[in-house]
Amino acid sequence: MKIRLASLLSAALAVGIAFTATLGAQAAEGETPHYPINKPRHVDWSFAGPFGTYDKGQLQRGLKVYTEVCAVCHSMNRVAFRSLADLGYSEDQVRTFAAQYEVQDGPDANGDMFTRPATGSDHFPAPFANPQAAAAAMGGAIPPDFSLLAKARAVERGFPNFVFDIFTMYAENGPDYLYSLLTGYTDAPEGVTIPEGTYYNPYYIAGPSLAMAPPLSDGLVTYDDGSPETLDQYAADVSAFLMWAAEPHLEDRKQTGFRVVIFLLIFAVLLFFTKKAVWSRTDH
Repeated sequence: MKIRLASLLSAALAVGIAFTATLGAQAAEGETPHYPINKPRHVDWSFAGPFGTYDKGQLQRGLKVYTEVCAVCHSMNRVAFRSLADLGYSEDQVRTFAAQYEVQDGPDANGDMFTRPATGSDHFPAPFANPQAAAAAMGGAIPPDFSLLAKARAVERGFPNFVFDIFTMYAENGPDYLYSLLTGYTDAPEGVTIPEGTYYNPYYIAGPSLAMAPPLSDGLVTYDDGSPETLDQYAADVSAFLMWAAEPHLEDRKQTGFRVVIFLLIFAVLLFFTKKAVWSRTDH
């Protein structure tokens, strides 16, 4: 039994050494066994940290980038128009904005479906009738929904970063990844071959290239508040907006957490003095 166990351990060790050697050979040849090739860049977000809050001006700019660029391909099915009031818009502005979209409703008295202008209670309509239509229009790839993308697309941070993240309350890996992806398109390095019809991006989480062409460029969207109309600004604004779409109650959550911490501290102090008062009358 001991001999068999030793044989199994030796075989496992040999496999591990061979696997490590393979990874080393790939790295030596300029290949990488993991993605993304480059780690996402860190951005100084206004909503970072335990006291961070959303920059409503940035969110409004991000909404503009989404509606004028991203909404052509990507849906946002879980976000209702009335939620835009959190961005600083009035009810009339939300109503006017929603009315620009047509949504399907019904059936009517005759049993037929019909379209009508959207209202605040409606959600952002998808650009395609169904996933099959989206795949047919996009060369077989279904563009992901943007509602929860900032929380779903996050690169895991290894040791020891994830330990420090507990104390710094770092939760911006999703926006960091989206910003890096949008600004990370570049030409494939010499010796790297990517599939035809794809675009090299070392920040892409699933491979060295992706089917989506660079969606943003300088001067593409006109800002009304005088902010820079650059690729970097567009990417930061739409990434922040997608973070809000995925977690609209982030500010309330942080405020509640702060109140809970204060309560626990006060409660701990009261328990300490209660303990001293009770045990001070007891003989030891």
